[in-house]
Amino acid sequence: MKSRPDAPVIPSDRGRCPFDPPAEYARLREKEPVSPITFQVYPKDPSGWLVTRHDLVRQILADNRFSHRNELLAHVVAPPFPMTEYAPQPSAPGAFAKTDAPEHAKYRRLLAGHFTVRKIQQFEPELVRIVDRTLDEMEAQGSPADLLKSFAEVVSVRSVRALMGVSAELMEVISKSFALMMTLTYTLEEFIGAVEAMDAALRPVVRERMAEQGDDFFGQLAATGELTEEEMVNLAVLTLGGSLDTTPNMLALGTFALLEHPEQLALLRARPELYGAGAVDELMRYLTISQMGSSRCALEDVELDGVTVRAGQTVVLSLPSANRDPAVFDNPDTLDVTRVPRGHLALGFGAHQCLGQHLARTSLRVGLSALFARFPKLRLATPAKEVPLRDRAVHYGVDRLLVAWD
Repeated sequence: MKSRPDAPVIPSDRGRCPFDPPAEYARLREKEPVSPITFQVYPKDPSGWLVTRHDLVRQILADNRFSHRNELLAHVVAPPFPMTEYAPQPSAPGAFAKTDAPEHAKYRRLLAGHFTVRKIQQFEPELVRIVDRTLDEMEAQGSPADLLKSFAEVVSVRSVRALMGVSAELMEVISKSFALMMTLTYTLEEFIGAVEAMDAALRPVVRERMAEQGDDFFGQLAATGELTEEEMVNLAVLTLGGSLDTTPNMLALGTFALLEHPEQLALLRARPELYGAGAVDELMRYLTISQMGSSRCALEDVELDGVTVRAGQTVVLSLPSANRDPAVFDNPDTLDVTRVPRGHLALGFGAHQCLGQHLARTSLRVGLSALFARFPKLRLATPAKEVPLRDRAVHYGVDRLLVAWD
């Protein structure tokens, strides 16, 4: 996707600070919050819009005049392999992330009860044990360590396993496949291989759960009698993989941000209750790892801030820009762990708001508080400017975070 020479592409260079969105967003948000862009990949209409202001992004996320259906959307970023003949297809049955009601509502209804505040509160003691065990292992391995590989990714995989009752072997296949698919560097052969590997690993598990209908996560879904095998497989991909790229990136990037803001870390050490009061949401707002934007297609002509978005055009909603909007957040470019950032959009808004948001918040609260309690002198083992960043991936983060402790 490209636009005028003075407007950003997606994803865009972040500049000198690894935690800030591209500087161009601030200018666009103030001067041209609905700015024209041109899609180069599989568009039905080659023209579209980038939306950078908080109120407009929030409005579109909740507006049923805009669709999230996969077959209607222009692709934001080209795949890293040539595809000369392609037309976006409707999402497969059960792959509900890019669908509208009633399909989206059906699958979300079936899943929602497994991710309520009460369910996650019941799961929290097990999550605490997982975090403590993982920190034990990292400490035993010795300093320095790669926090992403030794802690963040391990905690995420183990918590998903425990919550959903699946084997380590299955999670290894899912996590490896998702890690590949969330990058922008895979080959066509690698992409096909990842999809086939997940299907081969999941299908026998789904068949077993559908036959036995036990009391575990997928057994309970099967017992509803509302899902086919194909729907179950695709639901499993989304629910198992959904947190495997987001939570580890937030744990590692959040650690990096706090180490680079020692005055904020000192506040959390002195007042650990801040984690639950708003600091976790403030980290999500400040970092907003969903850097690719959230896309919608207009189903009819819609007027936005004096601009007419025509039916069939795709709009890309910049969540990082919306979460730095000074009309909503005081001093938005400042990380303030005492802030309660009400209205941030890091987890989305409306019907498609993150289904696992309670698990995400709890994982970050438990993980970060335990990490800094275990290692009071945790520090970067390399200069901050040498930390490799995931600036060409679906979700922003670090590729490696070497930390040391005494």
